[in-house]
Amino acid sequence: MKYSNIAIFVPHAGCPYRCSFCDQHTITGMQTIPRAADVTRICEEAFSRIRDPGQTEIAFFGGSFTAVPRGLMTELLDAAQPYAERCRGIRISTRPDCIDGEILSVLRRSRVTSIELGAQSLDDAVLAANDRGHTAADVIRASDMIRQAGFELGLQVMPGLYKADPASDRRTAEAVCGIRPDTVRIYPVVILQGTRLGELYCSGEYQPAPFPEMVQLVAEWMELYRANGIRIIKVGLHASEFVQEQAIGGYYHPAFRELCESYGYRCRIGAELDRLGIADREITVRVHPGCVSKAVGQKKANIRYFQENFGVTLHVCGDAHMLPMQVEIAAGEQKNWQT
Repeated sequence: MKYSNIAIFVPHAGCPYRCSFCDQHTITGMQTIPRAADVTRICEEAFSRIRDPGQTEIAFFGGSFTAVPRGLMTELLDAAQPYAERCRGIRISTRPDCIDGEILSVLRRSRVTSIELGAQSLDDAVLAANDRGHTAADVIRASDMIRQAGFELGLQVMPGLYKADPASDRRTAEAVCGIRPDTVRIYPVVILQGTRLGELYCSGEYQPAPFPEMVQLVAEWMELYRANGIRIIKVGLHASEFVQEQAIGGYYHPAFRELCESYGYRCRIGAELDRLGIADREITVRVHPGCVSKAVGQKKANIRYFQENFGVTLHVCGDAHMLPMQVEIAAGEQKNWQT
């Protein structure tokens, strides 16, 4: 089932800290805080285009929604009520240390159905080094309260932060699985001008891992989350001219998720070749029709990989009977599979 959001960005509003990586004005492209009239305008425009409101949520993103001044928070929620009645409800994002029983009661009365926590890491040393102002225990506590109150729980995580390494990032992924959120967003760190992380990067104190290593790491995370029944909503920051202009390092790519999924297909194809012991120089790979480009890889990266490293030519075919991420291979170039 594919869901959609009516996104309303509230940049920096309510954030008690300025995290090392954060510039919400750049990330969201918004410079001002929305008010009730903005909510009405955005929702009216969106509902004029939406085909299936039952699969749509109004989403307040960009800041720590439950930490904004209470009058502003209720103003925005009240303005969204007429539209929340016509769709799945309201989704918000906030900090894990800005959740308590009273806040959850307010959100429930206001038709909020989904709460996402900006966890970023579940390593206390990494959280402290990046000025997050909360601990891993705060993430676990808030997650438990949200689930017990009957909300859908989402976590946002950010591999590649200052003082993180592949081992700590993998521990974070495993800890996320232990919390068992309904959804997750993976935002590999993007280094922006004007942030503390940008200063550390320019001074040489912070040196992120090479881009291909992050693709591999996130591909592993995605596999782990799928295996644990966690829906992956987003991978990588959304494509934005503002981010492209201000990014000076890190892992910004407009198709980061597809890069990771393509790497996942490479691993699956290689594993199937090893399992079946196929040594032919021509191999047909069968995948879901919507996943052919991912199996081929961006700029035919997977085709080139198997050709250059193993002398194997791949022929990728779509088959409507295949599931996403499923792979079947056979020797030779097959002509009789359904495409």
